[in-house]
Amino acid sequence: MLRFSWEWDLLAGPEALWPLVSDSDRFNRDTGVPKLVRKGEDPERVISFRRFGFLVSWTEDPFEWSSPRRFGVLRHYLTGPLREMKVSVHLDALPSGGTRLRYETSLKPRHALLAWPLALGFRLAIKRRFTSVFRSYDRAALRSAAPITAPAERTFAPSGKARLAARFKDLMGAGAEPLLAARLRLLLEESDDADLVRIRPYVLAARWQASRRDTLEICLLAARAGLLDFRWDLLCPSCRGAKFTASRLRDVKGPIHCSSCNIDFRAAFDRSVEVTFAANRSIRPAEAAEYCVGSPQRTPHIYFRHTLEPRTATTLDLSLAPGRYRLRSPSFEGAWHIRVAGPDKDGEGGETHVHAEPPVHGWPKGEADWNARPRLSLANPTDRRLVFALERNAWADDAATAAEVTALQSFRDLFADEALRPGEEISVGSLAFLFTDLRGSTRLYRDAGDAKAFGLVMEHFDILKSVIAEEGGGVVKTIGDAVMAVFPRPQAAVRAGLEAHRRLKESQPSLVLKAGVHCGSCIAVNQNDRLDYFGSTLNLSARLLGFCAGGDLVVTRDVGEDPETAAWLAENAAACTVEELSAPIRGFEQDAFALMRITPAESAVPIHTL
Repeated sequence: MLRFSWEWDLLAGPEALWPLVSDSDRFNRDTGVPKLVRKGEDPERVISFRRFGFLVSWTEDPFEWSSPRRFGVLRHYLTGPLREMKVSVHLDALPSGGTRLRYETSLKPRHALLAWPLALGFRLAIKRRFTSVFRSYDRAALRSAAPITAPAERTFAPSGKARLAARFKDLMGAGAEPLLAARLRLLLEESDDADLVRIRPYVLAARWQASRRDTLEICLLAARAGLLDFRWDLLCPSCRGAKFTASRLRDVKGPIHCSSCNIDFRAAFDRSVEVTFAANRSIRPAEAAEYCVGSPQRTPHIYFRHTLEPRTATTLDLSLAPGRYRLRSPSFEGAWHIRVAGPDKDGEGGETHVHAEPPVHGWPKGEADWNARPRLSLANPTDRRLVFALERNAWADDAATAAEVTALQSFRDLFADEALRPGEEISVGSLAFLFTDLRGSTRLYRDAGDAKAFGLVMEHFDILKSVIAEEGGGVVKTIGDAVMAVFPRPQAAVRAGLEAHRRLKESQPSLVLKAGVHCGSCIAVNQNDRLDYFGSTLNLSARLLGFCAGGDLVVTRDVGEDPETAAWLAENAAACTVEELSAPIRGFEQDAFALMRITPAESAVPIHTL
């Protein structure tokens, strides 16, 4: 057995280095490991690559890690010069604020005669290569940028650069924001092939320090201009891996099987369908390539993953950010749900001793309260190996979900033909819906005449569409003088409704708008080859217009007491009045719905008894 232990003192802290160092897919590529070939879909899949004409094959145990301090893996080789290799990487914080990175590996050669050349290669070439890569990661972490290590592979299609220039002109002609458009062009010109296979707009926004919505919209415009291709990735809710990719929404289907987690799941717009982009193949025909099948950065929502052998136990000292987590084992259904509070007034979390073992009779009920620095004891009293994982619930923070994207007006304008397969129904999760209608529109046509009234109604539609788009929503459809719009969050729908009142009063004082907002779960369907929504949430939203006096906005308590909406109403208390209403809603007589009427202060209307 050959053992090596190397250390580097780096300037960046463990938290900043962790996303780079623990991304072993990038690390292997940067250190010269060949592209991998995977065989089979079972959990014990065989992995291989070719080196100097020889095939090297292995299986590997699941990666283990505890973010942002350590990770490791054990490989069992089937062919090649090794029988076994174990790697362990530790990131220890230094008093100076930097990191002592310790890389430990042990190798078991297939033959004793191979020990000396392997040892020489590791001491000379491998260590030098690792030093160069880790130093590059350190510099990148200090400037919060992507690392530049191996020479970038930039593959352009024949005439790809000419197409890029021509389509960029089309992008600018479509009204793209110049700075974001320039950054996108630089991305397509200078990025490595591997970085253009799966472009995540919210991750791009963080790198550019730009608005998420603006970045998403520039990507949509670029897709329409032929610079990018957009895709619908169906993500496993457990490992977050993309298990199916569709180029059109109508190709999204279910159920989908994840062989790694051994579960079936259905598409859900708010949880398991993410919109990603890739460089258009006529410009940059980048191909996806794997250099590692595991690593913590494939599942960054998992804080730690630990394997326990039969009838063993261990203790882990954790340092957790505030938020909600779940502790689970793939061998058992369900999970233990946990809420982590912030540090105490001294900046420390104190110490909580927590014991967990397989849920023979089910995981603990309810939600446990942990502090920021728990000491977790794990036990495995069974006769089989078990894997435990602690996962952050906010796993989709960096995902542009289909629920958000399909609610954008820009998406509906640019890709009006995107719809589900006929008969396909997909859960959307919770969205907010704004319904509007004009008060007295029949009388308007009679008094003003058909031509003038029609012009006023069309102008009113333009105002509504503009306001809805500004708040990140989209017009789903119009019915007569009525509008149905969708928003990812209730607060945006409330803001849009009140702003529509204000603008309509300024430009068309003869028109009086009624508006209602409700939020909740629904399903997405194909209706007349357009993406539409159905469900009781929509039905109730439409009923709210019956409680409007005109110039006001009626919302359900679910909307008014949404934390973001409530905070916004409190901040704008001088600009609007809020009254509570209570009345039966047609079609929902068995349910009690408390309503709230929000009226702009400058155009207050009497509160009628309903």
